[in-house]
Amino acid sequence: MQALFGGVLKDRRLWQKEILAGITAFFAISYIIVVNPIILADAGIPAELSVFATIFSSIIGCLIMAFVADAPIVLTPGMGINAFFTYTVCVQMGLAWQEAIAISLVSGLIFAYVACTKWRERIAHAVPNSLKCAITAGIGLFLVEIGLEKAQLIRSGANSIIELGSLTNPMSLLALFGLVLSLALYLRGVTGSFFLAILVTTGVAQVFGLKDPTPLDLDFAHIFDYPQLLLQADFHNVLSIPFLLSVFSMSMIMIFETMGLLEGILPDRSKFSRTFRGSAVTTILSSLLGTSPTVAAAESAAGIASGGRTGLMALTAAVLFLASLFFIPLLSYVPQAAIAPVIMGAMMMQQLQHMDFKDFSEWFPAFLVVVLIPLSGSISTGLAFGFTAYPLLKLMNGRSRELHALSYGLGFLFLMNLVFQASF
Repeated sequence: MQALFGGVLKDRRLWQKEILAGITAFFAISYIIVVNPIILADAGIPAELSVFATIFSSIIGCLIMAFVADAPIVLTPGMGINAFFTYTVCVQMGLAWQEAIAISLVSGLIFAYVACTKWRERIAHAVPNSLKCAITAGIGLFLVEIGLEKAQLIRSGANSIIELGSLTNPMSLLALFGLVLSLALYLRGVTGSFFLAILVTTGVAQVFGLKDPTPLDLDFAHIFDYPQLLLQADFHNVLSIPFLLSVFSMSMIMIFETMGLLEGILPDRSKFSRTFRGSAVTTILSSLLGTSPTVAAAESAAGIASGGRTGLMALTAAVLFLASLFFIPLLSYVPQAAIAPVIMGAMMMQQLQHMDFKDFSEWFPAFLVVVLIPLSGSISTGLAFGFTAYPLLKLMNGRSRELHALSYGLGFLFLMNLVFQASF
């Protein structure tokens, strides 16, 4: 144990800092306990059961980060990948959630293969930084759209694609209150700002009697029904075009998003390989547990900023996720307007600051990814256009020799993705 956590246990001040970092990271990401079940409910997974899958997969992910990778990273079912799972695979493609679980499992196995072989380095060199940034930013913008819709702040327009919702709607006003409060707390650097904003907004909703049309039925007693979600992967349509396309797209999202995030926030780069592999293994386990894939949470950066440098931070988060099981009944009072992931989407869009806007051959493919993910309502469509356009623009620009051969291969595969999508 002493050697595992880099010797921090020898110094009281260091392990206290690690524990504080774990508490900070947990409260920064704790909203996922509520948000993930709500999003997965749109895919058909009972929220009263998926809340347990969310917590259990987070506990296991954090324990792997603590005892295998010794890294200050929190793993939870990811925002963005859960949107792909629900709104692209289940809603748009019409697959059952059990098939989406199977897609997650196969994608996790592909992710693990890449993470444990030389393909990790090959893909890292083949995919340009502009597209890695665009994936995160595009998913962030998609989350903003979903959050605003759930908060009833936007809706389908009569004379336009989207229009502003009614500002006389009490739930919309509640969402605006929650958004302003979240911003105020976050900008002041308050620990657990999003979590505190959810608590206060929920309290306001209870005072004024505001409830969702279909409130969540969350109760700890449902844990006895949770085995219904275990090992539910359905492989009956494993060779169908929608299944194969979804596997390809989900694998690319998990690999690139995890790779980009860890490269950006991991303090000790020597731990990258173990952390990347641990993240891949956890995605497999999350599908067995009955939820969308886990990813390295961007909110881990809050814990790292508080001094987290070892797996002790992740272990602390795991303990707090375990403790959260006993507060599940309280989550049923949280209205969807209180958890609109607008700020998280905005934070993900900050990745655009790393773009080279002066090079249009770099920027335009990334632009396609960013705008087409939310406008098409499909993460895979945005990726397909961006990855197809990138080598094409380099050829047009006379800079084809700058590209790795694998870039052309990925571009061709994504082009085939578009072709097959058009056929079903």
